[in-house]
Amino acid sequence: MFTSVLMIEQPLTTVDVDFVTSLHGDDQVSFVVLMQPRGDQDRLLRAIDDVALGELPEAMREGGEPAGEAARGPAAHALAHSLNALRQKGASATGQIIEEHPLDKLKAVVEETGADEVIVLTAPHFVEEFFHRDWASRARHKVGVPVLKLFAHNE
Repeated sequence: MFTSVLMIEQPLTTVDVDFVTSLHGDDQVSFVVLMQPRGDQDRLLRAIDDVALGELPEAMREGGEPAGEAARGPAAHALAHSLNALRQKGASATGQIIEEHPLDKLKAVVEETGADEVIVLTAPHFVEEFFHRDWASRARHKVGVPVLKLFAHNE
């Protein structure tokens, strides 16, 4: 069985689920989903990303997301939704919420599960990507398995 660690920051859409479950053809795939809510972190970078994408109303609303303990409920709901969607497509899926040191946790999960790859599925973060501070860029130097960067879809 092929094992993928899937890092997300929002619930998987139907398009995302269809895509990640079809990446390896008919091979059986097991997913370990790591959900890291962005919360109040990187507000300035997200606002700049919104401006770069021409989404000015979103840029003005940055900072209204729950943080800390208040972010756990929505994150748990998003994770449960994502795991259920993967399972409905026939994939094995487990997951957890990660709040601190996501790349350290990613490395540990890759080692514990013997994962074959990491898939980072997030919204575009142009500033972070430009400076190679996004999860995928940093994970490539840390986890020891291939890292695939994909952009999440909105429903």
